[in-house]
Amino acid sequence: MAVPKQFVIACGGTGGHLFPGLAVAEELHRRGHEVLLLVSEKEIDAVALRDHPQFRREKLPSIGMPAVLSPAFPRFLKRSWESFSTCRQLYSRYRPVAVLGMGGFTSAAPLLAARTARIPCFLHESNAIAGRANRLAARWADRVLLGIKDCEASFAGRACTVTGTPVRRDLGAPLSKAEARAAFGLDPGRPTLLVMGGSQGAAGINQLLFRSAPHLRDFRDAGGRPLQVIHLTGDRDDNLAAINYQREGIPAHVAAFHHRMAEAYSAADLVVSRAGAASLGEISQFGLPSLLIPFPFAADRHQHRNAEAFRDAGAAEMIEEKEADPAAFALLIRNLLEDARRRERMAAAAASVLPRGAASLVADVLEEAAR
Repeated sequence: MAVPKQFVIACGGTGGHLFPGLAVAEELHRRGHEVLLLVSEKEIDAVALRDHPQFRREKLPSIGMPAVLSPAFPRFLKRSWESFSTCRQLYSRYRPVAVLGMGGFTSAAPLLAARTARIPCFLHESNAIAGRANRLAARWADRVLLGIKDCEASFAGRACTVTGTPVRRDLGAPLSKAEARAAFGLDPGRPTLLVMGGSQGAAGINQLLFRSAPHLRDFRDAGGRPLQVIHLTGDRDDNLAAINYQREGIPAHVAAFHHRMAEAYSAADLVVSRAGAASLGEISQFGLPSLLIPFPFAADRHQHRNAEAFRDAGAAEMIEEKEADPAAFALLIRNLLEDARRRERMAAAAASVLPRGAASLVADVLEEAAR
């Protein structure tokens, strides 16, 4: 085991930054190191960290960058300076050997503070195209770590390493389909569709499934078995979804969220999902075929680029939300559930499209810098 050292990971603001950062923190902790997490003031960070008392954490007063001429820009500068000053003070006390930023404006000030303090610092970008914050923060990073190789074009002239997107250890290992489906009270032998919209933009996927359900109620696979659904609706729509499936006679487990996602992934034959980097990392980890519906309002259309990378690798089909026709969408689901060989090819592509063991690869980079 390496000599214990102290690392800082800035990873707050969204689940797409927080959970991969936690995955790296867990790996470093497993190797005997100490980790300080720099997070945002958002509730999602506080809730997620309740289960990780082993890590110190500090909140930073950072916010997203508005337009330069916006009335909010002076407040952005003030909060950014406060974050920078806080980081400088923390580093002088904590003395980290390396700093990792997982993206977004929560990472910008910590990386700049590390650069000015001459501490090795690294930026991780999970998406296929970098956002404004990461294009800015890359100027201060010694190396940019990429979730998807396609993103190299966003960092021309910068040293880059493709590591994949870290997946949290508490996600769990795959289960047998029978065991996983039993956890949801579902039939172990029926074809199973997993639908998840994530915390952002779930409403569009929910509405599409509501309208598509009548076209799925008479589905039967080659063995004559009807469809069943696991639908994770997000904060709203769980009651409406449950009523909708009941009306159409489709067995379904409906919930706002499910905290043991290994069960959900293991139960699924096919996934309908947004194309956030964290979700795609987990879909790849479990080697699942998917229908990806990018969130149409994602910054820089990064979810579209993520989905295109999976589609081009043969791991997924991509559907534009604004163009999705319920009957055609249901037909695509039916065709995939009827074609086991096609799903097997997509599953194999999904498992290989991203590097495996991303958390370990990122931890290796940090330990090497510390040496």
